[in-house]
Amino acid sequence: MEFMNTEETQKVLKWFRISLIVLTIFLVAEALGALKDLRGIDPAYNSISVSGKGEVISVPDIATFSFTVSADAKVASDAQNLVTEKMDAILLGLKSLGVEEKDIKTTDYSLFPKYTYEQIVCSSNYCPPGRQVQDGFTVSHNVSVKVRKTEDAGKVLALAGEKGATSLSGISFTVDDPEKIFDEAQAKAIADAKNKAKALSRELGVRLVRVVSFYDNTGGGPGPYYAEGVAMGGDVARGSIPAPTLPTGENKTIVNVTVVYEIR
Repeated sequence: MEFMNTEETQKVLKWFRISLIVLTIFLVAEALGALKDLRGIDPAYNSISVSGKGEVISVPDIATFSFTVSADAKVASDAQNLVTEKMDAILLGLKSLGVEEKDIKTTDYSLFPKYTYEQIVCSSNYCPPGRQVQDGFTVSHNVSVKVRKTEDAGKVLALAGEKGATSLSGISFTVDDPEKIFDEAQAKAIADAKNKAKALSRELGVRLVRVVSFYDNTGGGPGPYYAEGVAMGGDVARGSIPAPTLPTGENKTIVNVTVVYEIR
C-alpha cells in the first residue's frame, strides 16, 4: 500500500513539473508578445512634431470658359435647327483659331416646352385664375472650351459672342497639370519640415529615429488653381465690343504639412 502511494506521488510530481514547464513557456511567450506590442506603440511620449510649408508660383498655361447657345421656336425642330446653325458656326470659328476638337466639350443639351401665362376673362360674379399655356419650345446647348494659347483667350471669347453665343461665363486661367505643381510644393514643404526637425533635435540634444506620422494639412491632393476669374456678360455675347484683353496673372500654390518624428 505504501508502494502504491509513493508511485502515485511520483506521478503527481511528474505532472506538476510538466504543467510548470508549460506555464513557464506560456508566460515567456506572453512577455515577448507584450514587448513586441510595446515597440509598436506610437511613441508620443518621446517624439517631436514639426510643420513645413511649400510654395510654388506658376504661370497659367490654359484658359477655360463656357458658353451657351439657345433659341426659341414654336416647333421643337425649328429651335434645334437654329441652335445647331449657330453652334456649328462657333465651332468652326474656334477650330480656325487653333482650338483643338478634344478641348471642346458639350456639358449640357436640353429641349423643354416654353409657357406663357394666360389670364381668363372674368365675369361679373367670378374671376377665375389664370393658366399656363404652352407657347413653343426652348433649346439650349452648353459647351466648355479649353484654350491652350492663353494669349488667344480674348479672341476666342469675342468670336463665340459674334457667332451667336447667348451667354459667356466662367473664364479662368489655370495650369493644365495641377498635380505636378502640387507635388513640387509638397516636396518643398517636406524639406522644410526636415530642416526644422534637424535644427530642433540639435538644440534639444536628441537624435531623430524615424517618421512616426505625416499629415498633409492642405487636404491631401491638388485642387483647382485659379487666377482672377472674369465673367463675361451680354455685351460681349452680342459682339458689341472688341476682343477683351485678359491678363493671366500668376497662381500661387501653398502646401502645409506636419511631420512627427520619434526621438531618442
